[in-house]
Amino acid sequence: MTHLTRFALLLVLALLLPATAYGAGLAQERWLGDDAVGRGPAVAADPAPVRAPARPARPARPVRQPVAPAPAPIEPAMVPGPALMGPGGQGEDVRDLQARLAQIGWFSAGVTGFYGDVTVASVRGFQAKREIPVTGEVDRRTLDRLRAMTRQPTTDELHPERVVAAPAAALDPRCLVGTALCIDKTTATLSLVVDGQVRSTLDARFGGAATPTREGLFSVLRMDRDHVSNLYGSAMPFSMFFSGGQAVHYSSDFAALGYAGASHGCVNIRDYDALAAIYDQVSVGDRVVVHRS
Repeated sequence: MTHLTRFALLLVLALLLPATAYGAGLAQERWLGDDAVGRGPAVAADPAPVRAPARPARPARPVRQPVAPAPAPIEPAMVPGPALMGPGGQGEDVRDLQARLAQIGWFSAGVTGFYGDVTVASVRGFQAKREIPVTGEVDRRTLDRLRAMTRQPTTDELHPERVVAAPAAALDPRCLVGTALCIDKTTATLSLVVDGQVRSTLDARFGGAATPTREGLFSVLRMDRDHVSNLYGSAMPFSMFFSGGQAVHYSSDFAALGYAGASHGCVNIRDYDALAAIYDQVSVGDRVVVHRS
C-alpha cells in the first residue's frame, strides 16, 4: 500500500468518526428521553416534600357588639290602701293611734281620741319618713308599720289623768245661775259652772283683732257635735253656738300651736276629751257669759 493510499484511508476514517460519534450520542439521547438533554448524568429526582397535616383553623372569636345597659327596673308606685282612720274620726282606735305616735315622737299633743289636724300632720310625717304614700289617713300599711315600731299603749297613755282646775279669778255673778259656760278673756279660760259650782276649767283661745270674740251674756242657740265650718272648711267638733256664727268648739290648731294663733271669733278649746264631757252636760238655752275679770 502506497503512502497515497494510506493517506486517503486516514482521511476517510477522520470523516467517519465524528459522524459515528454523533449517531451514537443521538441514539443515547433518544433512549434517555428529553429530560436528559443538556442535564449531564441522570440523577434520581428528589422526592416531593411531605407537608405536615394542617392544623385545624381556630374558630374566629365572635366580635362582641356593644350592648346598651339595661334600663333600671321601674318599681311599681305604691298606692295607698283603703283608709282605716282619717280626719273627723274619733274613738278608742284614734286614741291608740295617737298614743303610739307619741311613743316615737310623732305626736306631742294630748291624746284626745279625735282625729283632727294635729293627728293628720303627725300621720303625714310618719308616712313620709317611712316612704309610705303620704295621705294623712291611716291605711293597713301605715298601721302595721306603726304597730311594729311601738308597744301596746298603757291605760295612762290612752286616758291621761285630768285635773279639774279652778278658775284663776272670781266668777262673774252671771255665771252662778243654772248651767253656764263662763268664759274669761283675762285668764283665757272657760269654766263649766253648775249652780255656782265649777265642774271643769279649760284653756281657751279667742278671736284676733280683726274678728274679736263678742263679750256679754248669751245663751246656747244650737249645738253640733260634728260641725264643719261653712266658711273655712275646718272641723269644729262639739260646737255650741251662742252669737251668730261664733261658737265654743274644739280646735286642732289651738292644740298644735297654742296661743301663737287666734280664732275667727269663736272660743277655741284644745282639750278634746274634756270639751266632749262638757258638751254632754250642756243644753240649748244654757247661759254663755263672755267677760273680763
